[in-house]
Amino acid sequence: MRATARHARPSPMFRRLTRHPAVLAVATRLIGAYLAFVYRTARWELLGYDAAAERFRAEGRAILAFWHETLPLMPWLMLEVRRRGLAESAHVLVSSSRDGALIGRIVGRFGLRLAIGSSSRHGGSGLVQLARLLEAGEVVAITPDGPRGPRRQPAPGVAELAALSGAPVFPVGARMRPALGLSSWDRMELPLPFARAAMVIGPAIAVPPGGGGAALPAIAAALDAACDAADGRLGRTRRG
Repeated sequence: MRATARHARPSPMFRRLTRHPAVLAVATRLIGAYLAFVYRTARWELLGYDAAAERFRAEGRAILAFWHETLPLMPWLMLEVRRRGLAESAHVLVSSSRDGALIGRIVGRFGLRLAIGSSSRHGGSGLVQLARLLEAGEVVAITPDGPRGPRRQPAPGVAELAALSGAPVFPVGARMRPALGLSSWDRMELPLPFARAAMVIGPAIAVPPGGGGAALPAIAAALDAACDAADGRLGRTRRG
């Protein structure tokens, strides 16, 4: 089951409304409640968790990387990580834009903490925050093609962060079936209740000091492979 939404230019009144703190607060609550309901009613399959957990325990830190299109499903992973006692929370990198603020409020409802910046080489304070968190043994999460794409073309920040910190990168892919396909730049899908869901954590990628540039294609390929594996578990083919 799939549906495609058409692009529509928001009216000035709509844009003003979405900037209003009260509207944002209501939207956050509604979207958060909807996602929580979706997570509870889905039939989940989580692949690669045991190997990732063993590596995380050995390293004491981790970078979770996932394409922006899978963002609506990622809070479930942190709920599961916390339920299994592996980590209490993760720090997710979000942009300082209005969209980033909304995303940050939503994922914050699921226990994720925020670092403000971008995943580009010049993400500045955001990547500096993440490097310090990794030094302290934390888990951080990045969408390498966010916040505005191009789709599945990673900015160098994720690889540079791994090279700087020595933390392994875990590529994560997730899919849900059925879902509603959107016409956003990343071709995100809106998850639906009572669906089948597959999440795949691929093998960790180690990036040596100074090796960020060389590692970036391997990280992108691993992210694609994780998404393809999740698609395969649900009998789907990659969404174009």
